[in-house]
Amino acid sequence: MLKNYLSLIKFTHTIFALPFALIGFTLAVCKPEYSFTWDKLLFVLLCMIFARSAAMAFNRYIDRDVDTANPRTAKIREIPNGTIKERSALRFVIVNCMLFMGAAYLLNSLCFLLSPLALLVILGYSYTKRFTALCHLILGLGLSLSPIGAYLAVTAQFDILPLLFSGIVLFWVSGFDIIYALQDESFDKQFNLHSIPVLLGENNALHFSRFMHTTTAAIILFIGINYFTNSTLFWIATTLFIGLLINQHRLVKPDDLSKINLAFFTNNGIASLIFGSLIVIELITNN
Repeated sequence: MLKNYLSLIKFTHTIFALPFALIGFTLAVCKPEYSFTWDKLLFVLLCMIFARSAAMAFNRYIDRDVDTANPRTAKIREIPNGTIKERSALRFVIVNCMLFMGAAYLLNSLCFLLSPLALLVILGYSYTKRFTALCHLILGLGLSLSPIGAYLAVTAQFDILPLLFSGIVLFWVSGFDIIYALQDESFDKQFNLHSIPVLLGENNALHFSRFMHTTTAAIILFIGINYFTNSTLFWIATTLFIGLLINQHRLVKPDDLSKINLAFFTNNGIASLIFGSLIVIELITNN
């Protein structure tokens, strides 16, 4: 049963946002007026887990008819293949939303007050491909809440640097989600679903994705120049991250989509882990 729910929410995909949440958390606890506590870290991690579990399960619930009709997903997704019942998935969403808000309450009043807005973004994404090709940006926005959210969990105040790291996540995730959506272009057209590949076609969608990732690289470079000028670890992390961005665009071509999964999960998972780990180490060692 647990294995089925972990598959439903694609728990392994937590690897995309979690390292950036840890960057936001570390930025906060490294400030002189704040300090590290295990309970804060635990509640931040729980918020991440509960929010993402709610979002993914809700997406599967809302898309159950679409997933049943799509040959790519009909047999492998849990609601269409009968592994998890519709009502069970919806109950799972409700429980995780409540747990997320409870964990946010235990962090501070600001996080609790903002928790419904966060849920509106991450759950609302599931509806967006029914009316806008900008759905990829809404997904990116949802994941981009992780660095600033973790920072707010400690400080209860906004700051420019964690917001810049959120900007990285926004454009990075939007870019690779466009690549991932290429494999459903024909199906989405047939069912009147919206995406950048449907709107622009494969070639132009890849160009748009490159623009997203160029913007990602620009934000990283801006952060480095203004905040980490003399940090060797930051520039190593930046070089590797941007290199992996370039690599995923080498893997996927309009006439060859066979390496989309490699570009989507492996490439981006490695990029996030390396970048997040090195930045956290840099922040800790120079605190």
